[in-house]
This record gives sequence, structure tokens and C-alpha cells, in this order.
Amino acid sequence: MGIVAEDIVRVREATDIVALISERIALKRAGRRYTGLCPFHNEKSSSFSVNPELGVYHCFGCQVSGDAITFLRELDHIDFIDAVERLATRAGITLRYDDAKASQDRQKRSRLIEACGAAVEFYHERLLTSADAGGARAYLRSRGFDGEAARRFQLGWAPDGYDALSRSLQDKKFSREDLASVGLSFINRSNKLQDQFRGRLMFPIFDRQGDAVGFGGRTLTGDGPKYKNSPETPLYSKSRVLYGLNWAKAEVAARDAVVICEGYTDVMAFALAGVPNAVATCGTALTEDHVQILKNFTRNIVLAYDADSAGQSAAEKWYTWEQRFDINVRVAALPTSGDPADLWKSDPDALLRSVSDARSFMDFKLDRVFAASDLETPEGRARCAESAVNILREHSNELVREGYIQKVAGVTGFDHAWFKQAIAKPATRTAATSRDAETRDALEPVARPNPTERIDRRELEALRWAIHDPTMVVNWIDTALFSDPLAIEVFELLASTDSFHEATAAATGPVLALLEQLGVEEPVGDGETETLHARLVVSLVEPAGERWLRDLVRAGDDRAMVVKPVLDKIATARNSDWHMGEKAALQLVAMLSDAYASHSSGASETPHISDESEDASPMESDAVGAPEA
Repeated sequence: MGIVAEDIVRVREATDIVALISERIALKRAGRRYTGLCPFHNEKSSSFSVNPELGVYHCFGCQVSGDAITFLRELDHIDFIDAVERLATRAGITLRYDDAKASQDRQKRSRLIEACGAAVEFYHERLLTSADAGGARAYLRSRGFDGEAARRFQLGWAPDGYDALSRSLQDKKFSREDLASVGLSFINRSNKLQDQFRGRLMFPIFDRQGDAVGFGGRTLTGDGPKYKNSPETPLYSKSRVLYGLNWAKAEVAARDAVVICEGYTDVMAFALAGVPNAVATCGTALTEDHVQILKNFTRNIVLAYDADSAGQSAAEKWYTWEQRFDINVRVAALPTSGDPADLWKSDPDALLRSVSDARSFMDFKLDRVFAASDLETPEGRARCAESAVNILREHSNELVREGYIQKVAGVTGFDHAWFKQAIAKPATRTAATSRDAETRDALEPVARPNPTERIDRRELEALRWAIHDPTMVVNWIDTALFSDPLAIEVFELLASTDSFHEATAAATGPVLALLEQLGVEEPVGDGETETLHARLVVSLVEPAGERWLRDLVRAGDDRAMVVKPVLDKIATARNSDWHMGEKAALQLVAMLSDAYASHSSGASETPHISDESEDASPMESDAVGAPEA
């Protein structure tokens, strides 16, 4: 029995997210936003921002984000339905539960699983037989994976064509809605069905029952993000799906242990090396939902992350989960460079030993501190002791800490009582802790990268307007105007969805992070609206035109002689009349769109330039990406 979708929307819209969050933390108004101390990590300055208009929050410190439902779920550790029901009671909304709808949903799910399975077959056949998959086959061989491995894991190749998969599955009587719902395709701005994955090595993702529910696609050219996962769909939720669990679950239960990796090829490498109880998360950190799923098979978890990732993993989270779920967490003894797949290719026996020699999380972190310390001098031992104190302090179990205190006291030669007194004091920064990466992890959360740091501010500003006031960009903005791959992905997702919430629901990884950050940032709105619009158009179009002109000149393309005068008009008008600049800029948008449309169709004629500005015809965009797995 499910909640009627319309009621979920009503609950979300009826919830005052500021009032809800204010019950847990103190919020202060800052312009049109509210700020406060993040409830999801310890901080002294306010980095948590709430947008009451869009109903979303984002922390610029730890990068968490979401809506009212997400906030309640994450803070109270409850499931989706429970969160919706609590908010509905709060808003005085009577929820409707539709058995007929649940039946229809089951039928739809079955149809979507069929579509996903058909896509697995399509991609797999292309990898094995198609000439355009030669590069993918060569890449797999370079990593040590032969045809048998490709067949075992049902790997595939997504051709670089515009809609090859979509046309094939439509021929099999799958509807446009089916393909869009399962994340295999999307309907672009030209109302055409377009493949979600293009030019990528495909790793099909199956649920525990063995049904295909999504994909991870790896680029082999360096274009776009390295990995792209399926968007969230009725079948696929990255926080609840583990790659390889369908194959590994029997071995996990039989061996009473599970090995958790970071990537798809790591799972393959472990399985081929003789560790068939390995799984991986799909472009996300391990979640509480993942742990709850795994504890039904085993209580013994081995983390097979590379050394840096394991060292930066939030130790407090693992210690809490160990106590809450009664699990035992160890860390595989992998070398400090390379990943499990690389180690399998060079030394399969070492990969096996890394699992058999796995150590407890605290042992792993303390050993890294010891290895990085100069234990031959009093000063070095003192710095080692200070760093170890902060790691020891992470564990809340006093009996567990006692055993490790004895170990550290033996290594450093300092008195056991000193460590107990030091642990009892509040954590403070010292010269040693500032230098030590392990202690930084103990004192504050590892900040996720800020997705806006490398993107042109003009492209970011256009995206802010696209989110907060789409009327400012409608009818002229185009994919061709963006240069940053992440900005392109965010724009295309916004263009292919009907609302900000629909876009965030379909996004993952850096795309989701950038969307949610922009959702709490206001666009610059100084000045009269028409002039502001003109400045926005010129600011985004002019650099795009300059990039195109450089490409045309390098290629010896005669169109450079047509583009150059238009850019000159924009430059001249920008210094005197923004509206004249806008007119020329819109003319250039139309030229860019025509050029890209001609390129995709194989034509090469010079685009026509009219005396009056034209509306830009939308470019048929590439698929939206996802984070590295």
C-alpha cells in the first residue's frame, strides 16, 4: 500500500521547512534565506542554509542537502513513508492510500524491469560484437578482464549515437514513458527521446533478486564525468542498492563476511581473485540503509577502500553502527597506492591477503599514525601520542578504548594514565594535529569538494536564474553556451524536468550537490529587469561565441568571417547599450544552435544570419551525468 503521489506533493508544499528545522536548530534570517549551525556535523560558524521558497536546505560545510522529508528522515532515522506521515499530521493533511494504485505500481515495476533487462541485453551484445565497442574491449583487456569476465558480469557498451537504445527498445514495444521512468532515456527540449548513456562502458546494476534496475557507465574518452549512474527511479535508489549483491549474497552468508569496495571493477577483481563475497556502493558513501541490508546476511564487514579513502572515512559513524547494529568492521590491508582492481592484475595473492589480514578500524588508523611518526625521538613520540589521543577519543566504548590505550602507550612509551586524562579533555587543535590528516578527521568532518569552485561565475549565475526565475532564461538559453561539463549536466537536467524538485530527484553525485547548493544561493538581482536580462544574455553568450570563433579559426572554417562581426557588435554594444548587445547575442545563440544541429545531422553549411534577432532553437543535449562510483 502506497501513499498517493499527489498527497506527497501536497505534504511537501504545505510544510514550512523553516519552522520544521527551527524546532531542531536556531535559524537567523539572511536576506531571503535562513542560516544556522548544521545539525549533521559539528561546526562553530553557520554554514547551513535554508531556502523557504524552494523548500530545500544545504550545508556548505559538509555538503548535506535535501527537503523537509529528507531532513526528517536523516535526523530521526526513519523511512520515507513515516516521514511523510509525520509531516502530514503536522500540516493537517489526510493521506490517501490506494490499493489499486499499488497494484498498478507493481505492474509498472514489472514493465520497467523488463525494459531494464532489455537494455542489459542491448548493451551487452554491442560490447561483444560491434566495431564501435573496440575501444571498450581494449580497455577491459588492459585492466585484465577478458571476454569471459565481460559475459560473467554482463558488461555492455552504450553507442555514441543519439538514440540507438531508445529506438531499439521502442521497436520492442516499450513506451517513451517506460524508458524515461527507468532512466534509460529522457525527453529533451525538442520533445525527442534521447539515450541517457552514450559512448560509455556499461556496468548493469541488479537488485538483490537479480533484476536489472540501473546502470553505471564509464567514459573512455575523458569527456564528462568519469562515471555516470542511472538517476533515481522507481527501481533504483543508490542508497539502498549494492552492486554485486545479487551474485555475492550466497557467498556472504556462507563465509559470514562481506567485502565492501568503492567501484564496479573492484568487485569484479575480488570475485575473479577468489573473493566472491564483495559488493560496492553505486556512486555514494555507504549508508545506514546499506548496513541494515547487509546485516541480514552477515555481521562482519571488511572495507576494501584504498588507503586514503579508508583513512578519511568517518570513524565515528562506523563505531556507532558497530554498536547499533552489532556489526564488526575491519579494514583490508591494501597498499597505499592503487585500487583493488590494479592489485588483482599485478598481484592476485596480495589482494587475497589484504582481506585475510584485515584489521579493526582503530588499528588501521593508529598504525597509519605510527608509520608516519618519528618514534626514535622524544618530540616525534610526543606528536604521535597527541595524534593518537584524538583517534582514541573517537570510540565511545570505554572498554574498547582501554585496550588501544595500552597499545599506544607501549609504542610511544608514555604513561597509560596520561592517555586517559588526555582523552577526557575536549579535543583541541595543536601544531601536530594541524599537520596530521588522521587527527583532522577526528576533529572535524572531511569536507566534500565545493562543486562551484571550478565553474565560470557567469555560467553559475545563469544556472541560478534558471532555478529561481526561469523566465529570465527561457527561449534563449542553450547547452552550447556552457563550457564546464558539470554546468552542462545541471543545465540539461533542469531543461529536461518540469521543476527543481523533479530535477533534484533525478540527480546524483556532483550534479545533485551543485543543484542543491545553487538552490540556496540567490542570483544577483540589482537593476531594472529588462537591463538585467540583457546583461545576463550578453555575459553568457559572449564567451561562448569567443570559444566558437577560436575553434572555427583553428579549423580554417569560413564561418569565422560571419561570427566575428556579430561578436564585434556585442563588444561594442556592451560598453554603451546592453539592449543592442542582447540583440546581437541572441543572433549568435541562433547561429550556435544551427551549427550544432548541422553538425549532429552531418551538414556543414554556413548558418544564415538575419538582420533581426532570432529565438534560439534548443540544441539536442547530451545525457545528464552521475558521480564516480
